[in-house]
Amino acid sequence: MSTVRIAVAGAGLVGKRHIEEVDVSQSAELASIVDPGPAGREVAEKYGVPLYQSLAELFQKDKPDGVILATPNQIHVGGGLECVAAGVPVIVEKPIGDTIEGATRLVEAGEQAAVPVLTGHHRNYSSIMSTAREIVQRGVLGPIVAVVGTAMFYKPDDYYDVGGGWRREPGGGPILLNLTHEVNNLLSLVGDIVSVQAVTSNATRGFPVEDTAAMVFTFANGALGTFLLSDTAGSPRSWEQTSQENISYSTYPDEDCYHIAGTTGSLSIPTMRLKIFGGKRSWWEPFDSSTEKLDRSDPLANQVEHFAAVIRGDAHPICSGRDGLKTLKVVDAVVESARTGRPVEITN
Repeated sequence: MSTVRIAVAGAGLVGKRHIEEVDVSQSAELASIVDPGPAGREVAEKYGVPLYQSLAELFQKDKPDGVILATPNQIHVGGGLECVAAGVPVIVEKPIGDTIEGATRLVEAGEQAAVPVLTGHHRNYSSIMSTAREIVQRGVLGPIVAVVGTAMFYKPDDYYDVGGGWRREPGGGPILLNLTHEVNNLLSLVGDIVSVQAVTSNATRGFPVEDTAAMVFTFANGALGTFLLSDTAGSPRSWEQTSQENISYSTYPDEDCYHIAGTTGSLSIPTMRLKIFGGKRSWWEPFDSSTEKLDRSDPLANQVEHFAAVIRGDAHPICSGRDGLKTLKVVDAVVESARTGRPVEITN
């Protein structure tokens, strides 16, 4: 198996994590860093790789096998388009664009040029998510009927003082900052969302931005879903506090954040507790209960290995640019529904 050369654009917190994983990968090698700031020079010197001020300079002087874009959201589309024009596969950190129009342009450009564009929703590469997807796809639960999800946590009060208090204003709340991860997980597990109804509240903190949101999702396969999101709830029922994948958070391994139900059984995530009808389906009959085992590994490391496989032509993207666009459309629909008080239909 040949190794692939991957450049990382952006040497911030997220970019540095990608750089670390590429550097230790058995399938990839770090080709270069792209960042015009002082952090870029420091990181490039640390890893002994070339530093470029821009993607344009990178492609003028070198052509890596792939690029990971960990740049600010507002330049995701422009950077992605530069990679496509250069014929270089790219992972674009989520969100894939700061507008639906821009993200659509990038996705369509990649598809037309046959250049792989992936969206960096790293939870797709979690052993929890891969195992849950396999259970659903295997038909163990029967046709999916419903999903219940929560992302309830408490962000410390001083979190809102950063950067002059921009997180207190519209755009700084949990819908735009946190919901994208959850929506992408639900799409991965249950399928496309075609309709959204949402309400929000700012009653607890009293800031102009929401602190709590409730949503109802209609999926293309007929399943329905509810989701509660709050950054002011004294609850551990969030991915961060239940998945045990980020040691920065206090974790509660006995709690779940998603529950998927089909006609023959249900799965709780991330505890992976299965309840399946062993015979006659009835609320009078007992379930066969079990817990699916997990082979835990680092999702970001898995993402690099998968990207290398896509570059070599050995795999299709697990989370494509179009998957990222679908996620963006759902989050945008949540914002619009909460604003208008009406359901919003989604076309993909």
